[in-house]
Amino acid sequence: MEIIEAKLNSMKGWLKFLGILSIIGGALYVLTIVGILFAWLPIWLGVVLYQAGDRAEQYAKSKDEGTLGEFFAKLNTYFTVLGVVALISIAFTVLGLVLVFTAGISLPHYFSHYHWKF
Repeated sequence: MEIIEAKLNSMKGWLKFLGILSIIGGALYVLTIVGILFAWLPIWLGVVLYQAGDRAEQYAKSKDEGTLGEFFAKLNTYFTVLGVVALISIAFTVLGLVLVFTAGISLPHYFSHYHWKF
């Protein structure tokens, strides 16, 4: 258990720091038009990371297994949401590439009746 406590002590500061950075990044996204739609995600993930850091700190002080369970639950939520977002991003990237390649193949056909002279 001493190893777990030492690792949690070393993680807590970074978790809180990255949580705060994520919240600030989400707040900056709000300043853009498109960012307003998606700003909630980094803000929410930042809060979850900060809470995980807080639970790590609480466990280091109290040695309560319930707090340790909450710590892992917060990390589980963070990584699950991040994984889903990564899968969605990959799907949209593949869809975008298919559309771009399809347009690249199709567009010359639509303009073939024009005789461009430069």
